[in-house]
Amino acid sequence: MAQKPSLDWLTDVSVFRVNRLDAHADFRFYATIEEALAGGDMPLRHSLNGTWKFSYAVNPVSRIKDFYENDFDCSGWADIQVPGHIQTQGWGQMQYINTMYPWDGVEHVRPPHIPERNNSVGSYALDFTLPTCMKNRPVYISFQGVESAFYVWLNGEFVGYSEDSFTPAEFDLTPYIRDGENKLCVEVYQRSTGSWLEDQDFWRFSGIFRDVYLYTVPDVHVQDLRVQAELDDTYTQGTLKVELQLAEKHGAAASGTSAKVELIDPDGETVLTETASFAADGKLRISADAGAVSLWSAEEPHLYAVAISILDSDGKLMEAIVQKAGFRRFEMKDKIMCINGKRIVFKGVNRHEFNCRRGRAITKEDMLWDIMTIKQHNINAVRTSHYPNQTMWYELCDEYGIYLIDEMNLESHGSWQKMGAVEPSWNIPGDKPEWQDIVMDRAVSMYERDKNHPSILIWSCGNESYAGEVILNVSNYFRSVDPDRLVHYEGVFHNRKYDATSDMESRMYAKPQDIVEYLETNPDKPYISCEYMHAMGNSLGGMHKYTELENKYPQYQGGFIWDFIDQAVVKKNRYGEEYLAFGGDYNDRPTDYNFCTDGIVYANRELSPKMQEVKYLYQNIKLQPERDGVRVANGNLFAGTDAYVLECVLRHEGVPVAILEEDIGVPAGSEGYFAYDLADSAVEAGEYTIDAALKLKEATLWAEEEFEVSFGQFVFAVERAAEGAAVATSGGRLEVVHGDVNVGVRGRTFRVLFSKQVGSVISLVYSGKEMIAIPPAPLFWRATTDNDKGTGAMFRTGGWLSASLAPRCVGFDVQEAEDQVTVIFDYKLSISEAVGVSVAYTIYPDGAMRVKNRYRGAAGVPDMPIFALSFKIPADYSNLEWYAMGPEENYADRLHGARLGIFHNEAADNVSGYVVPQEFGNRTGVRKVAVTNDDGCGIRISASPTAPVECNISPYSAFELENAYHVYELPDIHYTVVTVAGRQMGVGGDDSWGAPVHEEYRLSAAKDMEFEFVIRGL
Repeated sequence: MAQKPSLDWLTDVSVFRVNRLDAHADFRFYATIEEALAGGDMPLRHSLNGTWKFSYAVNPVSRIKDFYENDFDCSGWADIQVPGHIQTQGWGQMQYINTMYPWDGVEHVRPPHIPERNNSVGSYALDFTLPTCMKNRPVYISFQGVESAFYVWLNGEFVGYSEDSFTPAEFDLTPYIRDGENKLCVEVYQRSTGSWLEDQDFWRFSGIFRDVYLYTVPDVHVQDLRVQAELDDTYTQGTLKVELQLAEKHGAAASGTSAKVELIDPDGETVLTETASFAADGKLRISADAGAVSLWSAEEPHLYAVAISILDSDGKLMEAIVQKAGFRRFEMKDKIMCINGKRIVFKGVNRHEFNCRRGRAITKEDMLWDIMTIKQHNINAVRTSHYPNQTMWYELCDEYGIYLIDEMNLESHGSWQKMGAVEPSWNIPGDKPEWQDIVMDRAVSMYERDKNHPSILIWSCGNESYAGEVILNVSNYFRSVDPDRLVHYEGVFHNRKYDATSDMESRMYAKPQDIVEYLETNPDKPYISCEYMHAMGNSLGGMHKYTELENKYPQYQGGFIWDFIDQAVVKKNRYGEEYLAFGGDYNDRPTDYNFCTDGIVYANRELSPKMQEVKYLYQNIKLQPERDGVRVANGNLFAGTDAYVLECVLRHEGVPVAILEEDIGVPAGSEGYFAYDLADSAVEAGEYTIDAALKLKEATLWAEEEFEVSFGQFVFAVERAAEGAAVATSGGRLEVVHGDVNVGVRGRTFRVLFSKQVGSVISLVYSGKEMIAIPPAPLFWRATTDNDKGTGAMFRTGGWLSASLAPRCVGFDVQEAEDQVTVIFDYKLSISEAVGVSVAYTIYPDGAMRVKNRYRGAAGVPDMPIFALSFKIPADYSNLEWYAMGPEENYADRLHGARLGIFHNEAADNVSGYVVPQEFGNRTGVRKVAVTNDDGCGIRISASPTAPVECNISPYSAFELENAYHVYELPDIHYTVVTVAGRQMGVGGDDSWGAPVHEEYRLSAAKDMEFEFVIRGL
C-alpha cells in the first residue's frame, strides 16, 4: 500500500526524507565520450524550469488540499516562475532576519514545533509531456533546491517528501509516469522542523528556487563515482583513484560490465588508460600511477579530465562520463595548513547566493560575474556561507581557481544567542540525539554531491549553532569519509568541551590583538577568521592590521571578509521609483533592518569603493618601487611572474613623464630587484610618483589583456616652494571696504565679502561668478556610518553634531597689510566652553584666499568625528579634477589601496551606493581639486604636499545624509557641497556592533589641531 503523506512530518524531527533517493556525486553522463568532453546539456535530462501554475495560502489550514488529484483543474491558477522564490514574485511576506527566528514574539514555539499561523504554503502544478527519449525507461526528478520542506505528487500519486533547502532532492517517478501528458504537483511549506536548522543571516524566502529537471539513465548506469587525484610526498607524482558504483536496478548484476578510465591532461593528451571489470556488487576501484603531473591550485588551476567509458560484456559503450580532477594535496603539517606542501593563506570572502531581483535564485550570469570579480580583486578563497551552493559554482571554482570552504546547511543561531548573549538553554542540535539524523543527513547530502571538486579544501559543519555531540559527530563523519580534507567549525569557541570538532581555530570578528594573543601561546591549531572585517556600509577600515599578520605568524592563515554582496532587494517607493530595499521596508516584523547590507559589492553587482582596499591588501605579488628601482616580492606559492609585464611610470604631479615596460622573472616565493633610471627624468621642481604595476600579458578566463593585478607607488619631491603654503603676491592692489555689517575685499578680477552678522564669508566672486551659495562653517560631524551607529556614536559624540549646527561667532578681526588682508572669525562651540575654533581668511592680490583653521582642545571632550570647513556652491559646479589619493573614496584607515594621482569625476559620482545614506566619498592626501562647471569656470582648492587635506565634494551635506534613511529620501540636488578637512576619523570595520575605530585613526578633541588650504578662481 502506498505511503500516505502527513503534515505531522513537518514537526517530526525523525522524518526529513520520504522516498528520496540517496545523495550522489553531481556528474553528468552522455552517450559518447566526445559529448562528455564537450559538456553542455545532457540529452537524457529534460528541464522543467519555466512557468508553473501556482496557488498561495497563508497557512496550511487555508491551502487547497486536493489540488494534486487528476481531476482537479489548476488551469485558472496564477503563474509563477521556476526557479524563483514565492516572495520575490508577489506572494507572502518578504522578511529579513539575522539571528532571531522569524516568528520570535509572534508565536511562542520551541523545537521541533513550528508556527501554525506563520507558515505559508505554495502549491505548484505543472502539466508536462514525457520526452520521447524517456519513454519506456526509468524516469527520475531532481529538485536542486526547495525551501524549506515539500511534498511531491505525480498523476495523483504521492511520490515523496524532503527537507533541506540547499541540497538536491531526487525521486523515482517510474511507477507513476505515463506516456503523453503528466500532472506534477508540489506543495512547499515555508516552515518545517528543518527551519530550526536554517536560521541563517538572510532573507526568509520559500519556494522552488533552483533548477528542476527530469532525467533517465542508460541500461547500464553509474549511480555514483568518486575521483581522487592524489600526490606523493614530493608533490610531483600523481596517483589517480576512481571508485564507481553501478545503479542496482540498471546493471549492478550485469555480467562482464567494465569501465575504461582515461586520464587526459590539461593540454588534451591522454596520459593514462586503465580498464577494469565491475565486481558482483556493482563496485569498481582503480588506482593507477599518473606519473609527473601538473598541480591544481588557485594560482594555477590545472584540471585533468577523467574520461570514463562504461562497456557491456560485448564491449559496447553504454555510458560516457567525464569528471574534472585536480592533482593537489591539502593537509596539516606541523600545525600549519598546506596546499601541495606550501603554507596557505586564505585571502577570502564569505558569499551568499544573491540577486537583488531574484533573491537566492541566482543565474549563471550572476555566478560568472561573481567569480571574475573575485579573481580580479586577488581574492583566492570563498566560504559558501552558510549552505551548499549551486553545483555550477563549484565547477567554476575548479576551473577558475578558488579555494572553498564548503559549508553544510546548518545554523540555529536564535536557539542559543539572544541579543549577543550566549544562552544555550534550548540550543539545537546540541547534545540532543533525536536531532542527529536530520543534521547528519545534511552533511551526507553535501559531501556526496560535492566530493569530487578539487576546489573544496575544507568541509564546514555549519555556522553559529553553538556546539555539542551532534556537530562533533558530523565532524567525525567528514573525517571518516574524506581524510584528504580538513574540517571547520567556529562554534567550539563558545564551548571548548567540543574543541575537537574543528581542525583549525576559527573565530569571528576577533580583534587583531586577540588574534596575536592566541598565536603567541604556541597553539595546537592554526588560526583563520571565518568571518572578519564586517563590511556593512562604509567600512573595511583597519583591514591592513589583519593582513599584516600573514608574514609575522606562520599559524595565521588568513580570513574571510563578511561578506561579498549586499542582500538588498529592488523595490518601488510610493512614487514608483526603484530602490534597493532592506529589512523593514516590506513592513516585515520582526526584522534586523539594514544588517543585510554588508557586502564589498552592492546588491546590483556594482563594485563598492571598499573593493579598492581588498584588491591591494590581498595581492600576492607586492611591488615596492623606490627612486632607482622596484622590489618585487612574489608571495605566490606556485606561479612565477611570467604571465605579467612590469610597467613603471614616472609622473610629475599626476602627469606622465616617462614609462618603461619590462618582462621580469621572479619565481614563486622569492624576491627580485629591477633597477631603472626613471628618476633621471625628474628635472622640474615638484612632486613625483613612480607607479609600478604588474599587468597581464594575455587575456585569461577572468580578465582582459593588460589587466592590473598588483600595484605599488613611491612618492618623492624635487625641491621648490611648497604648493598651497605660498601664494603669489602680485596681481595688483587690494581694495578694502569697511561697512557696518560687512567687510569687502576687492581685486582686479575678484571680490570677497565677509559678514560680521553671519560670521563667515558670504560672497566669493571670480570673474563675475558667485561661488558661495551657503557660507563656510566649521564642521565637526560626519553623517554616521553603520559602524558609527553600532558603537553608539550619536550618544557618545552627538555634542559635535550640535556644535556643527550652531557654532557661535564671538570674534571678528581684520588685519590689513600692503599685499594681503586677513579676516579672522572666532567661534565658541556648544559642546564645551573650554574649546574654540578660529578660521582665518587671507586674501592676496591675485585672488587666492588662504584658509587657516585652528582648533583649541580641552580635556574631557569626546573624540571628534571630523575637523573641517564646509560650504556650498551652486550645483552647476560639479565637475571635479583631483590630484589626491584615489580613484575611489578613501579614509585614514582605508587608504592602502588608494594611489596618488589625477582623477576625474563628478560630485554625484562620489555618492557611494550604501543603502542607508551615511558618510561617503572622502579623499585623503588632497593636494589639489578643481571644481568647475561645464565651461571650465569654478575654483581650485590646494594644499601643501607635506600637509595635504581631506576633501569630500558631493551633492549632499552631512546633515542631509544624517536625516535620510533611504537614498530616495535625499533631497533633489541644488548645491555642490565642499567639505575640506584637516582630518576625519577612520571608518572602522572590525565589526559593526561595538568595535571602535582603532586608536590611531581617531581624533582626540583634547589636542589642538590646525590645517590650511588655498582657494583660487578658475
